[in-house]
Amino acid sequence: MFNAPRPAQRYVGSTSNGFGGSFVDDNPLSSSVYDDGLDPWSAAPSPTPTPMPHAPASVFSAVIADATVPTIYHRAYAAVDPSNTGETSVNSLTRVLNTSSLPASTIDRIVNLVSSRPRVSKLEFFVALALVALAQSGKDVSIEQVAALSSQNTLPEPMLNLDQFQPTMSSIPPISPIPRRSTTNSTIRAPLPAYSTDDPWNSNPRFTSPPSATGTSSAGGFGAAIDGLPGNTATGATSNLAGTGLPNEWWKKQENIKVSILGQQGFILNRYTVYEITSDRRPNPVVRRYSEFTYLWEVLVRRYPFRLFPALPPKRVGADEQFIEQRRRGLARALNFVVNHPVIKDDGVLGVFLSEQSFEAWRKNTAVSLEEESASKRVDRIEEMTIPSDLEDKLAVVRGKITPLIEQWQRICILAERIIKRREAAAVRTQALRRAFLPTHFTLPELSPSSTTSNLPGSPTAPSMTGSLTQSFLGFNTSIPVNDNQGDLARLTNTLRVVMETNETCWRGDDCELSNGVRSGLGHLAAHTQRHSEISELRSRTLQDTTLEALKAQRDLYIATRDLFIRHDRFSIDQVERLKKRIETTSVKLDGIRAAQKEHWQEEVEKLTALIEKDQATIAAQLSRRVFIRACMWHELRVVLHNRENALLTQAVKNYAREEHEYAENVANNWESLTEAVEDMPFE
Repeated sequence: MFNAPRPAQRYVGSTSNGFGGSFVDDNPLSSSVYDDGLDPWSAAPSPTPTPMPHAPASVFSAVIADATVPTIYHRAYAAVDPSNTGETSVNSLTRVLNTSSLPASTIDRIVNLVSSRPRVSKLEFFVALALVALAQSGKDVSIEQVAALSSQNTLPEPMLNLDQFQPTMSSIPPISPIPRRSTTNSTIRAPLPAYSTDDPWNSNPRFTSPPSATGTSSAGGFGAAIDGLPGNTATGATSNLAGTGLPNEWWKKQENIKVSILGQQGFILNRYTVYEITSDRRPNPVVRRYSEFTYLWEVLVRRYPFRLFPALPPKRVGADEQFIEQRRRGLARALNFVVNHPVIKDDGVLGVFLSEQSFEAWRKNTAVSLEEESASKRVDRIEEMTIPSDLEDKLAVVRGKITPLIEQWQRICILAERIIKRREAAAVRTQALRRAFLPTHFTLPELSPSSTTSNLPGSPTAPSMTGSLTQSFLGFNTSIPVNDNQGDLARLTNTLRVVMETNETCWRGDDCELSNGVRSGLGHLAAHTQRHSEISELRSRTLQDTTLEALKAQRDLYIATRDLFIRHDRFSIDQVERLKKRIETTSVKLDGIRAAQKEHWQEEVEKLTALIEKDQATIAAQLSRRVFIRACMWHELRVVLHNRENALLTQAVKNYAREEHEYAENVANNWESLTEAVEDMPFE
């Protein structure tokens, strides 16, 4: 019931042209065609990676329950998850626990107790910190002990040296990149198309407003939007549709909007998520809730029904953290689109939304017009002549491609997200091989049932290290289905450190150079394995934040184009033909009255003449609107769609190729560094 689309409602507004408001009479969001299939706008979330054994979230919810969480818990978690996504990697958890000065065996046991997945939730992270506090105080390290303390609302505080903790790759020594190969063969490239030098992105001051009809500026300095105009264009001003070509390298001049989640506010049924919006071109961040995004989009759709921009991700009652995160990303993509649209970027309400600290108070104190863009702009004769005569044919070609393009880009996004998720898991996880593929002379022992790894939640038996070690060291890789026994690179690092601690003293009793040398080599291996995990994890997160978002933006572009065609079909209908027939009927009636010249016929003639003049004025306005709609569609096709679908895709591909190259260099340098470090590792 709560997730059903809202019923259409008619907007009422008085306008200067007598049309009684915009031609868009329906709630624009009720007709949204934003059907994602990847982002969880409906009941299904994003495609998840291969299922992995883990304890149900309710288990750790019961452990923590409603206990008061100490401040150091939140401080430690904020260090590994600054964007508040609700989860972090096992590798990040391990690095936090390493600041506790506990033995590596204890840290390894704690990590295995709280999660068997490559990532840990916020609750699992808190339970791990409670276990650290128990270990530091010499008490029993168990989930049951944490639950008992939580029931008494006395969660222990661990001693962590967070000042020395480095949440990013800054803790890793810089890796000198491999020199790039120079080539003497230069490829001859076709010359790039020459764009207009007119810069529609920054030519007009965003916050400049003309004086209002009373001669004073309106509140907030957005007179055009507040006094009844959709943008900063005076009534009757030329829209300059033909001159909005994009400048050279316009893709480098785009404004960048970031949306982050501040948290939840309200109580019980009235809880809502609060977002912080920051821009690289605006001095102060603003805080908004989803309903304010919805209001802005209602205004934009009403004012610009024939402009190309994406729909908002919808709302869901009882949304989980994954849905909220996907919606945050969708809101960021939508905002970045409109603030870089050559026409919509100058809208007054959009400017207020991105700058006014209290948007709700501004709405209550300001009358906002929903008048359509065509009521305040006109297309001059020269601009009209630039519209191609075969515009309908060009639009028909685009219409024919939209549906298959949306389907293919949805598939691309799904596949890319799956690849990134698997790659992220590979940053801390490797799959086990069957023993049948091992050489007969290479046999590794199983972990004993008493090992701490047997305590992994959801793992009925102890996992075998044979396959994971073989794949890590020998490089074996197969596509054979494997069981749920998986080894994590982060856990492998912890296990290697446990081995070093265990073998710290040689059985010979004296200073054994062989044991010391091997132990030193294992230390180098553990350090470089952790470094590889960090490099891969950082690359995976970057792929998710840049490459995947670029692919989704491309998909959103085609979905927005489909929505534009739907709005065009619905709202471009006018009454010109009906009014012409009514004028003809009225004219015949007028001629009959003039011929008969009955009593008070002059008054009747004046009344009918006024009706004819009114209908003629309406016809002229609607014919002008027809031309404006054609000009809008041509502009959106030629300037917005054509440029964005090509230039931004080129930019994304080039960035991806460069980043992958740099990632491969860092990985290669890491293992080359390990090779040099273990060069003197002794055999005897």
